[in-house]
Amino acid sequence: MADSSGVSAEECERVFKRFDANGDGKISATELGDALKGFGVSTEDAKTMMDAIDKDGDGFISLDEFSDFAKDNRALMKDFAKAF
Repeated sequence: MADSSGVSAEECERVFKRFDANGDGKISATELGDALKGFGVSTEDAKTMMDAIDKDGDGFISLDEFSDFAKDNRALMKDFAKAF
């Protein structure tokens, strides 16, 4: 079932796991940058996104932080879901 983001919780988790290349339950700046390269996102833009998504400032994106980002960026999440 889709939430207000238009992307289901399962879809969001599936995309999160694709970004989380080493499977440790969090997305590092390197993992985010590597995943976004395929979308033509520059390293600088990936760093900006990392700073925006990483709300607690621990240097990693948790599933909760990623889910919050998904709710605020519906169209982008739909693109990620289609690509992955």
